[in-house]
Amino acid sequence: MSTAVPEITFDAFDPEHRADPYPAYRRVRDAGALFPYRFGDVPVTLITRYEECSQVLTGNDWGHGYSAGISPFRDTTAAIPGSFVRMDPPEHGRYRKLVAKAFTPRTIAELTPVAGRVVDELVDAALARGSFDIMEDLAVPLAVAMIPVRLLGGDPADAARFREWQLAIARGSDPDSLLDEGAVTVRGQAAMACMGYFAELVQRKKHSPTTDLLGELVTASVEGDFLTEPEVVGLSLLLLVAGMETSINLIGNGMLALLRNPDQWNLLRDNRDLVEPALDEMLRYDAPTQFTIRVALNDTVVGGHQFRRGDGVVVLTASASRDDRVYPDADRFDITRYAGTRPARKHLGFSLGIHYCVGAPLARLEAATALQALLDRAPDLRLAATDIEYRPSLIHRGVMALPVAI
Repeated sequence: MSTAVPEITFDAFDPEHRADPYPAYRRVRDAGALFPYRFGDVPVTLITRYEECSQVLTGNDWGHGYSAGISPFRDTTAAIPGSFVRMDPPEHGRYRKLVAKAFTPRTIAELTPVAGRVVDELVDAALARGSFDIMEDLAVPLAVAMIPVRLLGGDPADAARFREWQLAIARGSDPDSLLDEGAVTVRGQAAMACMGYFAELVQRKKHSPTTDLLGELVTASVEGDFLTEPEVVGLSLLLLVAGMETSINLIGNGMLALLRNPDQWNLLRDNRDLVEPALDEMLRYDAPTQFTIRVALNDTVVGGHQFRRGDGVVVLTASASRDDRVYPDADRFDITRYAGTRPARKHLGFSLGIHYCVGAPLARLEAATALQALLDRAPDLRLAATDIEYRPSLIHRGVMALPVAI
């Protein structure tokens, strides 16, 4: 491919770069918008720049290709009923329309005081102890309270199980060719246990209807199109994993960026109007989701290159959101970047197009609520560790722990 420079090697997925893959993204992005690569044993093209990534994410010629039988990726999670994150239209629209009901402005407004109470309780407990880990003491229990407990009606006593399943399935959402045998096995075990749990919950809600999202899905229909029980269970698994992973890592990655840039923390502490713009900058600067995969559904051209039906690409959204062609001084964390007049182009932290994160409003609510509470009640917050360890997932980016001094 003429856009590639043979001397450049893409190594952002190597463990040695897990703490900071962005220089590796820059090397291939500077080399070209398109970069040949092998995803395990699958030849693909890396899409590295903003314009080309946006074209793929929003174009009708691109999808996942599983229903058409043309995907070059091995991904057993695509076979889970209701896992619409791997679906193409028209099936995708059917599921998304149902799930989107849980994230309307009205629903988010109703959830706002709930999130506030949960955060206050968690911060109260941390301040009383005198120690604080942003992940385990705030981000994780907040996500559990809002997704599997509030939206799906799960038992709060099962919080540890929810987290265990979510981590195993999220790790396993990397394409199979990038996973070792152990990760694939654990993913399968977690998926089976999780689906069994929600299958039992669905049965209980059939006999004793509830008003939470899962209860509504059990009896849901859109224009007469009813969901099957396996589809409801699959949607529950998807919401558990995607919902928790996104909000947890948005809080973790975002707080890490703020605390590593204390001038930005101080600026935000003194100007709360910057909370929403700060969330956008967190999502641009160090997104919870680093890339996604797509397949050409038709012959098409991107970046001057002819793709054939069935060709696979890796859309490096995290690289695109650091593209200096779109974002001046893109490697600088600047919470005023999205203040006032918004940039003409959106960041790709929640993707674009029909697969734009359906739960984005809830993730923003959780992060904003947590951030406001920390600014109010721990204004002198600072990092209590220099070496931050990251989880092994590639698609999902998040820290293992984030200890802070109050």
